[in-house]
Amino acid sequence: MLCGIPPMKRYEHVCAHCRLLGNTKTMYEMWCWIIILQFFLAEEFASGIMLTEVQVPKHTVKGHRVRLECHYDMEGEALYSVKWYKDGREFYRYVPRDDPPGTVFPQPGIIVYLPNSTSEQVVLDPIDLFSSGKYRCEVSAEAPSFQTVSDHGEMMVVVLPEEDPYITGGKPRYQIGDIVRVNCTSGRSKPAVHLKWYINGDEADEAAIKRYEPIVSGPDKLETSILGLEFRVKPKHFKRGDMKLKCLATISTVYWKSNEESVEGEKIQKAPMLESRRAVSSDTRADRVQAASGDALANKYSSRLNFTLRWLLVALSLAAASWPLS
Repeated sequence: MLCGIPPMKRYEHVCAHCRLLGNTKTMYEMWCWIIILQFFLAEEFASGIMLTEVQVPKHTVKGHRVRLECHYDMEGEALYSVKWYKDGREFYRYVPRDDPPGTVFPQPGIIVYLPNSTSEQVVLDPIDLFSSGKYRCEVSAEAPSFQTVSDHGEMMVVVLPEEDPYITGGKPRYQIGDIVRVNCTSGRSKPAVHLKWYINGDEADEAAIKRYEPIVSGPDKLETSILGLEFRVKPKHFKRGDMKLKCLATISTVYWKSNEESVEGEKIQKAPMLESRRAVSSDTRADRVQAASGDALANKYSSRLNFTLRWLLVALSLAAASWPLS
C-alpha cells in the first residue's frame, strides 16, 4: 500500500501525481520515471541477501586451529559464491556449481584445511604470527541480481609465555614503616602480557605502581613485561600477621596466570612484666620453703649433737672417777 492506495494502482497514482510536479511533458515524464525507479530499487533491496553473522576470533594461539564462520540468508536468491579475504587479498573461494566447490589461493600465514571448509566456514590449520590481520567474508547471489554483501573481523595471533610470572626484590619480613620494592616479570610473549598487582586480594593503588616499557628480544620480536610495586608498609597491610603480594598476568581471554608471595610482619617483643612477677613470686616461695627445711634440719642435727656431747661428758666423768690416784 502507498498512502492507502492498493499496489495495482501504485504506479498510476505516481504518474497522476507527477503531473502536478512539472509544467512540460518532458518534466512530467522524468519525474514519473525517477519515482518508479525508486520503488523498484526499494523492492529489490528489501528482498536481497543478508549477512546474519561473521565470526572471527579476536585472539587465538599460535600453532592452533582456527575456524572462521560466515552465516547468511539468501532471501530466496541462489548462491553464486562465498569468498574470504585477508588484508584485502582473496585466499578462499566457494562456488557451489564448481567441482570441487572449494578453491585456495596461497599466501603467507594462510593454510586452509579444505576437508572442513564449506560455504559457511573456512578452517585454518595451523596458524602462525603471519596469520594476524583483517578477515572479510563476501557473499554474492546468482544472476540476475548479482547482489553482494560483506563483513569483516580482526584476528590477532598470540604467542603464550613459556614461563609463569615471577616476583623479585621481596624480603621475608617487613616492619611497619618499611618500604616494599618488588617487580613482577612475565615470560616472553606476543603481544606483551598485561600485569596487575594485588595486596591482600585488593588491586594496588595506581600511586604504588611503577610502569616500564616492554622489552623486545629475539628474532621473533617477542615481548617481556615488567611491572613494579613500591609502597610504605602500614598496619592495614598485615592481615593476621601476614601480607600477601600477588601478580596477575593476562592476555585477553587466552592466558591467565598469577604468582603470590606471603611475607611476615616482625613481631614486637612485649615487656615480660607478668612472667617476671610470677617468676619472682615462685622463686621467693621456693627460697622460703628451702630456708624452712634447712632450719628444721639444722635444729634436728643440733639436738642430736647436744645429746651425744652430753653422753660423752658423762662417760668421761665416770671414767675419771674410777682412775687410781698416783
